[in-house]
Amino acid sequence: MGWWDSLWSSSSGDDPLRKLDPKLREFLERESPVKYSAAQTAAEEKEQKKVAADKHAEDNKEANKPLVPRESQFQDGRYAHLWKTYRPLTEVEAETKSEHEKLMDVLEGYKERKNQIGKAALENCALEQVDWRQCMTSPSFTERMTLCRTQIKKFEKCYMTQTRLLKALGYLSTADRSPEVEEDIQLHADTLYQRLLSQEAEVAAAKEEGRPIPTFPPLIPRVSIAANQLQQKAQQQEELTKEQQEMLRERLKKVDEEDRPAEEEAIRAEWRAKAEVASRIQDLWKKQDEERKARKERGEETLWDRLSGTFGGGNEKR
Repeated sequence: MGWWDSLWSSSSGDDPLRKLDPKLREFLERESPVKYSAAQTAAEEKEQKKVAADKHAEDNKEANKPLVPRESQFQDGRYAHLWKTYRPLTEVEAETKSEHEKLMDVLEGYKERKNQIGKAALENCALEQVDWRQCMTSPSFTERMTLCRTQIKKFEKCYMTQTRLLKALGYLSTADRSPEVEEDIQLHADTLYQRLLSQEAEVAAAKEEGRPIPTFPPLIPRVSIAANQLQQKAQQQEELTKEQQEMLRERLKKVDEEDRPAEEEAIRAEWRAKAEVASRIQDLWKKQDEERKARKERGEETLWDRLSGTFGGGNEKR
């Protein structure tokens, strides 16, 4: 049956029977125990290649997967068998938390962000703190008479400006961002503050020498409206209501004119952070409502589900 095998072998992916006499081809297709179809064979080969590629990708993923989690002291793979069933504590706690606890986590995270911004600002103003402390511990005669007013004002300016810059740059505004990125933002805020001090020194020198006062671009430029469609959409979402615009004007009146651009960006960034928290809470309520409906359909509705439906009115009324 070598002649039969030669009919089915082909160096290309074309139909091996296409050059045969039509009658002979019809006879072979009718009498063959395996019904041949070129399209079917091509589809099967394609599916086999896809399965092989998926398996290869999965094997690579498994090969690149760390032998032990990062919590292990021995990253060389020792005691890997002991870590096979390990799950991080945060993951386990997240599964066992109640709806109220999940909601409080979001709110506490927003409050903690404010505290962390203050700590980052203090770290960036470490030198100003040192000057203030030295003035308080061993002041000169002038510093004693002025009660270290110069050092205090220098520290207050640094702290307020650093806080504005950190907020405007989005420090800790996203929950799933890596610590390395947050550290880069903190360093960039300090760099911008040092640039601001340099600009103020240039302006003071120009005034003293009678030269024209130099102008500088804003430390944090606003995104151009015509940049691209994505940025346009972000701008539209950031449109302020009349109430917010009035609140913004009132808050900017209390700030020195040279500090108003940074203060405006900080206020807008703070409102964006609040909007993100509100969105996360809405998503949490929606998910909880879906879970309650699923339990009700399964006949597993709890007393709290009934109370939530009666008094809460579901996610739609919130």
